[in-house]
Amino acid sequence: MTPTTIVAAELVDLCAELEAWGGAPTDLLDRMRRVRDLAGGLDPYLDRCTTAESPALARLAQRTRETDWAGQSSGQLEQEMLSGHVEGQALKFLVRLCGATRVLEVGMFTGYSALAMAEALPDGGSLVACEVDAGVAEFARGCFDDSPVGDRISVEVGPAMDTLRRLAAGVPETGPFDFVFIDADKSGYLGYLDLLLDGDLLSQDAVIAVDNTLMQGQPYTGVNVTSNGAAIASFNEAVAADARVEQVILPLRDGLTLIRRIPT
Repeated sequence: MTPTTIVAAELVDLCAELEAWGGAPTDLLDRMRRVRDLAGGLDPYLDRCTTAESPALARLAQRTRETDWAGQSSGQLEQEMLSGHVEGQALKFLVRLCGATRVLEVGMFTGYSALAMAEALPDGGSLVACEVDAGVAEFARGCFDDSPVGDRISVEVGPAMDTLRRLAAGVPETGPFDFVFIDADKSGYLGYLDLLLDGDLLSQDAVIAVDNTLMQGQPYTGVNVTSNGAAIASFNEAVAADARVEQVILPLRDGLTLIRRIPT
């Protein structure tokens, strides 16, 4: 769920209630329907007008949709965790704009965003994806094997912070990352960002993209705030107050924040 889809669903229900009531003025109903159609039509329109996903990405998305994630052992996986077509293409675009040759992903799920970004890398480019769930990592590897660029992706299984510290220790030999995508446990976001900014994992002009930073509108409405919503609100406030960086929140899907370290 995203702020847009929540608004659209509420407007559908409100219009249906007003129509069932029968006492609403015609002009009010017409206005409600226009607003409903504006909200409900946005995401499908963006999908239609965005460059089509590759066959490998389409197959990965289909496999993800057909899997019963509720029955998985962790009990914390759901199809909604898939980045999806529009966000995948946005990340792909950003990787190309950055001229990235090395990409880091913190939190992979079934690998849609990883594969989308890998498709944007030049020959010889590489992507390291961190995933805590071994079963999901194995699922993703099977999807990567189905893609002509799947060999650009290496998957590190385990707690992301442990992986990041190990990667940081090897930077002189492996080189820093030009683009980082964070989409993992929300309570860990600030720790991941601090490690990236304080260490040597980032190249000079690296861009960090952080997912779910609107978290269904919870950070700015303060309504029905979950633990994830509270973590994102704290993260957003910390980033806004951080003199080390410049940032912008894009209202893409459930919010995508772009962060860049200010050169010193």
